[in-house]
Amino acid sequence: MIAVVGGGVSGLAVGQALSARGADFVVLEAGVRPGGVIRSVEVEGRLLELGPQRARLTGPFRQAVRELGLEDRLLTAAELPLYVWADGRLRLVPLSIAGALRTDLIGWRDRLRVLAEPLTRGLRTDETAAEFFTRKFGRRVYDRVIAPLYGGLYASDPADMPARHALAATLETLGVRRSLLGALVRGSRGRGAAPACSFPAGLQTLTDALAARLGDRLRLRAPVRTLERDGARFRVVLDDDEVVADTVVLTCPAGAAADMLQGLAPDAAERLARLRYNPLALVHMLSDADLRGLGHQVALGEGEATRGVTWNHAMFGRDGLYTAFLGGGKRPDLPARPDDELKALAVAEFAEMTGEDARAIHVSRTWIPAWDRSWDALDALSLPEGIGVCASWDARPGLTGRLVDARRVAVGLTA
Repeated sequence: MIAVVGGGVSGLAVGQALSARGADFVVLEAGVRPGGVIRSVEVEGRLLELGPQRARLTGPFRQAVRELGLEDRLLTAAELPLYVWADGRLRLVPLSIAGALRTDLIGWRDRLRVLAEPLTRGLRTDETAAEFFTRKFGRRVYDRVIAPLYGGLYASDPADMPARHALAATLETLGVRRSLLGALVRGSRGRGAAPACSFPAGLQTLTDALAARLGDRLRLRAPVRTLERDGARFRVVLDDDEVVADTVVLTCPAGAAADMLQGLAPDAAERLARLRYNPLALVHMLSDADLRGLGHQVALGEGEATRGVTWNHAMFGRDGLYTAFLGGGKRPDLPARPDDELKALAVAEFAEMTGEDARAIHVSRTWIPAWDRSWDALDALSLPEGIGVCASWDARPGLTGRLVDARRVAVGLTA
């Protein structure tokens, strides 16, 4: 018996992969609904995403869609530009050679500096993500392009992110030994970037389909309180029940994993409890603005509270909808403020950056693993034999990363 703790996308995907291999398992979710941070709701007749705003139609995501029979519901977006707010203007991010020639985000010296990247050394384990990217591409490209985009993935400042935690696994996946630019060029030959994608009813369509496939193998309202030894097996203790398992897979947030490991593995619990999550407020807005692009990020040196804005309006038929993200590692106090204050702030900064009026219709909050210096706590993490991990605090973030990691874990458990 395999007990999967957590019914977010990681736990559901592990369950799906275990089911395909004929394993005996159960997925235990503390909440009343599966899906974790992926949640799609309707407000004022508009489809809002309270977590990720879109996915990328990568190979693993396409495979999941096919296996779940969701091909006829898949929506894709045309290739769209991305912008960065810097020095009082929205500036085009150079995502292609043509974009690099058109943008005023970087100058000609910066472009030449990027071309010299293959001559620089590979990743050093003692540097931060900021130091790595600055050394590879130069300070201005880092400040105006890489920091807002890469930092935006985690709502963290890359200067606080140790490269050995935040970058090493990703570079290995990309096949990067020395030149990041060379690997990106090789990877893009003959194909464009995977298009943005979603479903008419939102990304929750994916997690709902995964949950439906699991049937009674998925147990909701089943919070795990502690993990205890039972000879060579584990007792997974719930509020009024328990599951005896040969193997436990932790797919829950680090703090929840720490709580249930306190008695069984106190050192591991203490280390997991150190990991910081960045709080984010999502403010969903309606506007008559006809902005065409994926959205914009805000350069780290700017004073705005907004970290970035997704232009939902330009994708999937969600006309007039824009989603602002406020808070993160540099302003962790913001998400705790009242909804009305966050709405007013998001609307004001949207007008400042786009020149367009908007009306806020909803506020939600979420948390993202920071992958900052607190991840040093994992350097000596040791879990009891028989306990595995498939979680966004341990491996690649993002939907594709979660699907890939889930399949890897399931294959390892059933090999």
